[in-house]
Amino acid sequence: MGIPSELRDMLLPNKKGVLVASPAEDRKTLRSKQCTRGVRAGFKAASIAGVASAVPTLAAVRMIPWAKANLNYTAQALIISAASIASYFITADKTILECARKNAKLEDALRHNQQ
Repeated sequence: MGIPSELRDMLLPNKKGVLVASPAEDRKTLRSKQCTRGVRAGFKAASIAGVASAVPTLAAVRMIPWAKANLNYTAQALIISAASIASYFITADKTILECARKNAKLEDALRHNQQ
């Protein structure tokens, strides 16, 4: 069942679809593509925090008797991953909010220039 492929290719030769995006929607998608710096900054912060938390955690497990007795592999992994995850989300959130503020100021300036 459905539409035969010959009829489909005749109706939609460029295969982009029937719906056309509004100019406002195009601007929003363009701005969202420009704001990918948050992911990169978050990844960079997470990798730094992972190393910064892994070194003392692993050193403590080898040298401190309490840590050697009480921190198994799961606890060590949780300590390291919690620091990495927290730094990723904090940094990505700050960067995304900064980009959103910049876009809001730009929209306000454009709106005032049009009036």
